[in-house]
Amino acid sequence: MVDIQDYTILFLVWLISTLLVRAIFLKTRAKPPLPPGPTAFPIIGHLHLLRPIPHQALHNLSERYGPLFYLSFGSVPCVVVSSPEMAKEFLKNHEMSFCNRPSTVAVRCLTYGASDFSFAPYGPYWKFMKQICMSQLLGGQTLDRFLDVRQEEIEVFLKLMLQKGQEGKEVNLGEELMTLANNIISRMTMSKRCSTTDDEAGDVRKLIEEVGVITGKFNFQDYIWFCKNIDVQGFGKRIKKVQVRLDSMMESILKEHEEARMKKKNGKTSENGELGDDFSKDLVNILLDIMEDESSEMRLSRESVKAFILEMFTTGTGTSAGVIQWAMAELINHQNIFKKAREEIDSFVGKKRHLKESDIPSLPYLQAIVKETLRLHPSGPLFTRESTQDCNIGGYHIPPNTRLLVNVWAIGRDPNYWENPMEFQPERFMGSSVIDVRGQHYHLLPFGSGRRSCPGTSLALQVIHTTLGSMIQCFDWKVVNGESVDMSEAAGISLLMEKPLMCVPVARSQCKEIMG
Repeated sequence: MVDIQDYTILFLVWLISTLLVRAIFLKTRAKPPLPPGPTAFPIIGHLHLLRPIPHQALHNLSERYGPLFYLSFGSVPCVVVSSPEMAKEFLKNHEMSFCNRPSTVAVRCLTYGASDFSFAPYGPYWKFMKQICMSQLLGGQTLDRFLDVRQEEIEVFLKLMLQKGQEGKEVNLGEELMTLANNIISRMTMSKRCSTTDDEAGDVRKLIEEVGVITGKFNFQDYIWFCKNIDVQGFGKRIKKVQVRLDSMMESILKEHEEARMKKKNGKTSENGELGDDFSKDLVNILLDIMEDESSEMRLSRESVKAFILEMFTTGTGTSAGVIQWAMAELINHQNIFKKAREEIDSFVGKKRHLKESDIPSLPYLQAIVKETLRLHPSGPLFTRESTQDCNIGGYHIPPNTRLLVNVWAIGRDPNYWENPMEFQPERFMGSSVIDVRGQHYHLLPFGSGRRSCPGTSLALQVIHTTLGSMIQCFDWKVVNGESVDMSEAAGISLLMEKPLMCVPVARSQCKEIMG
């Protein structure tokens, strides 16, 4: 006869077996599948599919695999989003799972270990930087204080175009617009222009250009796991040399400002006992104020200040210059649109003064031209995020540490949202339904969306609208032999024109009088 001890043993055997089977079942139960995608090659994954123009290559893949598909860039898992619906899922409904931005070896080295605002991990430091950026550095009051700087630099640019036109010389519009943007950012940041080559500001310009080249290069260390600590291409030495020069340059800028601040503190007072007003309050000074503020909720490090200065130059110049260049290329090719824009400007502004920033809200067709340019030619055709946790989206499993690529270029050409998407038609933005470019409408995302959208959007739009409007108001733009502009894109990750935009500015008579 079976006694109570035998029953106890049988019960324990049954219980343990049940728990083991349940644990094995739960562990092996299939998760939702990864998104579809092409077959990967060993080691390199799908890197071979990205050449020569990544956003175009990814758009072609989306037509085969759908608006959400999976790739591996070497050992880096990636998902690519190519539709407004999928963009909304990732950037709004699951935003907290994708609040980090991935960084490269070059970015980490040049930004002091991702101490800058753009690449810092989402957390207390990033939130602190976001707050001071939007309230003090790039907020409305700060931008208003630099209104004269922007207007003065645009006038310098227009006078240069007038001179070139009178001499009948061709102008490389992309280079001149880059110089304009650099001068605006340079004066806002450190109260110096970057147009000269024989001073510190000129050296900054050259160095920033080199930073742009390095960060845009493909580096095996970022994608091939066994190359992580091996400098196969020799980029490591080049990056370190640039970082040393960059750090020296940034230190020089900071020390110059610190010496000026000390002179101000120890300087003579005016009759009323107050310090003079000749001390410039540029962005470096604002950052130094925050760094020295002992009551601040978080102390700003010296490295963070230098990283922010670098970020202002690298992200603040190419965006506005590139968009204006693409807009002018489209307008040269569509003279009817150019004429309509000029008629709007002449009707509101008149012919006795230059267009100003305050005129922009009253020029809806000019705003529509800028939106249409950003739709077809976004300065950042791809933007990236990185997942911090498991999530299921669209019926697919997205593991942690997966890189998200949002194909802004493809989304702006989605025929489900845009009628005749390949045509340049500013009129599509002239209806009663206002489509914004600040990330609230997921079929138009030139500046990203959500918490990690571009903090410099307002500044970029101010420069783009005012400069483009002034160029339309003051000049006709003639290309060689009357040919149309080649709208082909250059190879690479940035949206650049394959051929430089060369044209002769022909000044209107009233603009000659205004500019003296």
